[in-house]
Amino acid sequence: MSALAVPPETWSMPASAAARAAEGREVRRRLPRSALAHLADGPRDPLGILDRQNATRVPELVPLRRERMSASPFAFYRGTAALQAADFAGEDHSGILVPSCGDAHVANFGFYGSRQRRLVFDLNDFDEAAWAPWEWDVKRLVASIVVAGQSTSRDDRVIGRAVRGAVRTYARGMGANPGQNPLVRFFAHFDVNAVADTLDRQTRAVVKRAVRDAAKRTGDRASRRLTTTGDDGRLVFVEQAPTMTHPADEAAIRLRANVDRYARSASVDIRVLLTNYVVSDLVRRVVGVGSVGTVCSLVLFQDGDGNALILQAKEAGRSVLEEYGGIAQPAAFHEHVQEHGQGGRVVALQRILQATSDPFLGQLRASGMDFYVRQFHDMKGGIEVADVEDRPFHAYAEACAATLARAHAQSPSAPVVAGYLGSGRVAGEALAEWAYAYADRSRADYEAFVAAA
Repeated sequence: MSALAVPPETWSMPASAAARAAEGREVRRRLPRSALAHLADGPRDPLGILDRQNATRVPELVPLRRERMSASPFAFYRGTAALQAADFAGEDHSGILVPSCGDAHVANFGFYGSRQRRLVFDLNDFDEAAWAPWEWDVKRLVASIVVAGQSTSRDDRVIGRAVRGAVRTYARGMGANPGQNPLVRFFAHFDVNAVADTLDRQTRAVVKRAVRDAAKRTGDRASRRLTTTGDDGRLVFVEQAPTMTHPADEAAIRLRANVDRYARSASVDIRVLLTNYVVSDLVRRVVGVGSVGTVCSLVLFQDGDGNALILQAKEAGRSVLEEYGGIAQPAAFHEHVQEHGQGGRVVALQRILQATSDPFLGQLRASGMDFYVRQFHDMKGGIEVADVEDRPFHAYAEACAATLARAHAQSPSAPVVAGYLGSGRVAGEALAEWAYAYADRSRADYEAFVAAA
């Protein structure tokens, strides 16, 4: 029986935020905050894990995945969410589960357009999302701050301040107004334009430049750049081998034939909107770093006047938090995935974790594979941490941490996390130590990876 449907005779008041925070303080007895610094040193097979992933990828794209991951230590780190989840599995954890991104490194936060056409800043990648201990996302974030900072030769003092500031910001976000109405947390969001004017001059300039670039990345511009019109008026994609090609394989053909399944999974208003269009073309698209080799397609729709809509359908496998991290998912969520597939997992957790989500989100199954669907290039953009000065780097790290806290705060476990963390000072020191140690490990893995390639 659902917790929302309790018979009157067995009803009881839910635990208050203060009581839940006390539960979090009790967790310190089992896992002191200082223990967050511990990096497990058990047996590891980093290259074996990457090879295991490659075995499930489109074979001809595996060399491109290796090439992109070899570009830098940070590029390698971006592609090793599975490896880090396996490392997490060997560590003690808090046991406080929250809906988690699974890949919360600094390059997976960015801008996109809301339904109201306002630019928002939020998490933007949910391929690995699942329930997991709260600290796993935080650890992936703070290690990425170190790896990204070291990759651009920043002073250790700058990197350390950014890491500690990020943890304290996360702690403040989780602990803000502990008795806060859950609806207030639900509606909280990062309005880019409202925040920009409160920033220092350097950071404001970085944000405004990124905002201008993101505002240009619209679906209309993508259509103009990526498509052409045939003699019959049909819009088709222009191939850009090897990253955008018309596929001949059965999986892609079936994907196109099953687009109507996606429409059934979308919200009613989107289903009505889609009746204005027909599918005119489909291409295989190579995206990301770690995602290279998964099946990703762009589906081109057009209406009777030649107006285009481009959606992206991307393969969804098991979350690394479950597959390599070993975290059993809540029964109700497991049932949801059984019914809607791994694409349904991605869509559900994206809607939970983002303040405002793409209205075109949906999922489908084709050829025994799961996919999730979203808009392509809808005012999407981000900040390249390699290109900013130290002050904006610090501010960006804290913005990512605040955004992650807002996402995790949707969980009823948020007060437990807040009680465990306290001010974030002790956890900040511990997680900074862990992040530097993990950055060293990741660099060693990177060097072994490059040597093997």
